[in-house]
Amino acid sequence: MAFTDYIKFSGFNEDMKSRNFSLYGQWIGILLVFLCLALGIANIFHFSVVIVFAIIAIVQAPILAFVEIPFLLKIFRVPDWFILGIQKIDSNWMRVVFYALNAVIQWLSLTVQATSLLALAILFTIAAACYGIAAATHQDFHKSNVVASVDVGELPIDAQIRDAL
Repeated sequence: MAFTDYIKFSGFNEDMKSRNFSLYGQWIGILLVFLCLALGIANIFHFSVVIVFAIIAIVQAPILAFVEIPFLLKIFRVPDWFILGIQKIDSNWMRVVFYALNAVIQWLSLTVQATSLLALAILFTIAAACYGIAAATHQDFHKSNVVASVDVGELPIDAQIRDAL
């Protein structure tokens, strides 16, 4: 059996064929979760101010995870103000602002020293551009069927989930 027989890529392929740039931005955001964590850890061993930007990258990773994978808000215990903040950026224009601010933070790391955090800055910029194109062309804000296949509104309350776990 081939590797693709075990893992179904149909949802990802549908997202890529949809030509909806908010879906492209979401997939870049999911990739950024892992890269922020990996590159943040890799750059934390510098003996300069780059450590600050590495720590910021590590903090950006879970925030991005909660933004791009809304199911996580139901699994983990997070304050209500955090959930409300995440829900406020559920539009293309707000995602443009969110990703642009994250991009600026990582672009500023270049003023200290050129490191692999440049990759984060570039990908944050590309994600902001994807959401910007979606907003400018009046495309609907969509979340991937693969990632957001569970409707968060229909899930049981947090206490029931924690009791089940």
